[in-house]
Amino acid sequence: MAKMKELVELENKILSHEAYGASYKWSPRDFELGSALGQGKFGHVHVAREKKTGLLVAIKTLFKSQIVRSKCERQVMREIEIQSHLKHPNILRLLTWFHDERRIYLVVEFAAGGELYKHLTNAPHGRFPESKAAKYIYQVADAVEYCHQHHVIHRDIKPENILVDFHGNLKLADFGWSVHAPSERRKTMCGTLDYLPPEMIKREVYDVSVDHWCIGVLLYEFLVGKPPFESEGQDKTYERILALDMVYPEYVPPGAKDLISKLLRHSSKDRLSLDAVKKHFWVQQFHNKGTASG
Repeated sequence: MAKMKELVELENKILSHEAYGASYKWSPRDFELGSALGQGKFGHVHVAREKKTGLLVAIKTLFKSQIVRSKCERQVMREIEIQSHLKHPNILRLLTWFHDERRIYLVVEFAAGGELYKHLTNAPHGRFPESKAAKYIYQVADAVEYCHQHHVIHRDIKPENILVDFHGNLKLADFGWSVHAPSERRKTMCGTLDYLPPEMIKREVYDVSVDHWCIGVLLYEFLVGKPPFESEGQDKTYERILALDMVYPEYVPPGAKDLISKLLRHSSKDRLSLDAVKKHFWVQQFHNKGTASG
C-alpha cells in the first residue's frame, strides 16, 4: 500500500509539475529511455524513467508526418484530450504530453504486465479460468461505466487494447477510436471486425451500448479463446453477427453464458447495464471471494 501511495504522489507531481514549477515545459531530456515495449500505428512505445522523481513510465512516440499522411490529426488530438481527463484505477493514465518539430510524446503510466492479449494466448488452452475472467470483466465494466458517465464511448474494446499492471489488474487503453459524445448518438462505423455490434454493421445511429456489446464479445473470448462470430471473410462475420449465430462450447459455465447472452442482444435497448454486469450473480460469486478488485 505504501508503494502504491508513493506512486500516486509521484504521478501527481508529474501531472502538476510540482517537481519543476508550474510553467515547466517537458522534453525528452527529462526521461531515460529504456527498452521498446511495442510498435504503434504512428511510432513506438518505450519504457522510460523520469529523471527527477525516478518514476517508471511508458512513452508513446508519434511521428507527425505519419499522422498527417494518414489524415488522423483530429483523431490523435481527440485521443489525447479524452485520455488526459480520465482518472480511474482500471484506465491507463495519460500523465502528460509534449511535442517537438517531428514528434508527439505521450507519457502514460507503465503497465508492467503488458498486453492482456498475450496473457490470454499464453494461458492454458488459450483461455482464462472463470475466476480470472469474472475478475477481469468486472474491472472492464467498471472502467467503461466510468467512461460513459463522462460521455465517452470507447468503441474498440478488445484484449489487444487492454493492459495488465504489476498487480495483475487491468488498464483499459488505446482510446484512438473513442469519442466524447454528450448527445450519445453516433453513426461512424469503427472498431474491430469481430467486435462490431449489429447497429454499426447496419449503419444505424448508435449510442454507448455498442460498448456493452463489446464487453459480451470480450467475455466470450476470455472463456473460449476466440471471439464468438469469428469466420473466414468479412461478409460471413457480418452474417453471423446479424443472425446472432454463435455456439457455446460445453466448458463455458452456465452463469457466464447467461451474462454473455444478456449483453449480446440484437436491440441495444435490451443489453444489460454495466452496473448490472458488475452485480451479475456469476461475477459476484468470484468478486465476493476477493478475486475481483473494484
